[in-house]
Amino acid sequence: MSAWLEAAVLTRPPRLLHALLPGCEWTGLAATPTGAPVVYLTFDDGPIPEETPWVLEQLALFNAKATFFCVGENLVRYPEIARAALTAGHRLGNHTHHHRSAWATARPDYLADVAACQVEIDKLLNEAGQAAVPLFRPPYGRLTWPLLPALGRDFRVIMWSVLTRDYDLGLSPEICLRFALEAIRAGDVVVFHDSRKASARLRYVLPRVLAHLAAQGFQFATL
Repeated sequence: MSAWLEAAVLTRPPRLLHALLPGCEWTGLAATPTGAPVVYLTFDDGPIPEETPWVLEQLALFNAKATFFCVGENLVRYPEIARAALTAGHRLGNHTHHHRSAWATARPDYLADVAACQVEIDKLLNEAGQAAVPLFRPPYGRLTWPLLPALGRDFRVIMWSVLTRDYDLGLSPEICLRFALEAIRAGDVVVFHDSRKASARLRYVLPRVLAHLAAQGFQFATL
């Protein structure tokens, strides 16, 4: 498969995956009670000082709310950035403490890593006087069937319906934007990455996606 075709196909993962991973959430409500279309922007792998504050600035320009799936060790290093996200009305989700792959980690170790990340999130939520059902997204989108019931007892497990592939060094920012805009529909959960690796594409694509969708009347909601 060519890199171009792979990127185009993986931007919208096939619906077959929904059946293979029961209990996971792939989309949200498509409209507000007043009928405005909704999209759910999510950001994985932060927070980091090089990217996340910039993301918060871009979101604020459009009064857009988003969900940040945080790596626990980054929360330990940069709690002030996560606090800024909460203060701005965004949500924090769990992305494991060390960005672990479920395919390469023993189940007890993986669940312990998830729990360690949630400890850091709960500290920040308690400081802010906030409470919500915990959110979890597996790094790389990788899960195993034995993990699903264990995670489902404590978390809403959030996947996605649009993957921007902003982390893909083989995609130009312009092509990354094109695939994203062609794919996004009302109700979609869209993945970006507030990471150094994604920076060149993130900084090109995010402002343009926000402007394009806002001009079409979309609302940007948290999960």
